[in-house]
Amino acid sequence: MVRIRHATAAEIQAPADFTVTDPVASVDACRVRAEAAAGRIRPEWTWFAQDGSRIVARALWWGREDSERPLTLDCLHVVPEVPDRAALATELLLRAHTEFDTKPEYQLIVPAGGRAEDSAVVDAVAWRHDAARAAGLTDVVERLRYEWTPASGVPAPSGRLVFRPASDGEFLAVFRQVAVGSRDVATQRDLAVMDADSQARADLRFYESCPGERGWWRLAETTDGEWVGFAIPSATPYDRNVGYLGVLPELRGRGYVDDILGEITRMHAADGADRITATTDVSNTPMAAAFDRSNYRVTEVRMVFTAPAG
Repeated sequence: MVRIRHATAAEIQAPADFTVTDPVASVDACRVRAEAAAGRIRPEWTWFAQDGSRIVARALWWGREDSERPLTLDCLHVVPEVPDRAALATELLLRAHTEFDTKPEYQLIVPAGGRAEDSAVVDAVAWRHDAARAAGLTDVVERLRYEWTPASGVPAPSGRLVFRPASDGEFLAVFRQVAVGSRDVATQRDLAVMDADSQARADLRFYESCPGERGWWRLAETTDGEWVGFAIPSATPYDRNVGYLGVLPELRGRGYVDDILGEITRMHAADGADRITATTDVSNTPMAAAFDRSNYRVTEVRMVFTAPAG
């Protein structure tokens, strides 16, 4: 008889051995302990399926130190001996979602290249995909995760733009304009269920809540003082991060995205960052091309499963 339960505090401090052979990202015992010490993994956010004395499935949700509820399902694993891995994983997710009273997104991280040709990756994704959908996470977006290191070189400024601090009101105005025609799936999804002003305010609150500093934010202008867009260098609990950037719709296609990304890279590099991370949707080909031109390299692909908006 399989029992679904969350972890105990002792099991977080001394994580049980759980061998993962699937070619997807995992969370090892050292990371569990480190994240638990920081309050980002918690017993009530860690769920097991236990058959007798053996743990046969595991789901670990992650949140920020001050999160009341988990934000992301970080890893989902079921041992290969289970006849229907998708069914057990679904049961695990549904039980946890009920206790959370929310459906956090699930980020499934897979290798950057050759996924379609690798049957092991295809199989590892398939049952997780089925479980996520059955648990209500029916929207799927693929995102590219990029990384910059000093070996990539620091881009020189073009001199076309001036970057200055700006008030929340100015950023809100630019956020509203940049959202028009955006290829970012999250922005498109938000605008389908809220007005442009609410969406801009939600973006402002989100980036203010990130570990990066508000003082890093810059409005991008031409040398004549015409608004072009914005740069929001940010951070994760682990690395400096590109965060958010945008160009006004009428000025797209002129290469300003490279100037703004370059400014973010220079700011982080000047502070001694040895790694800068970034993500963009696979469908956002102009942003992906900008990362490529700026010598950011793809390190992984994230399949993000979410519940429908609204």
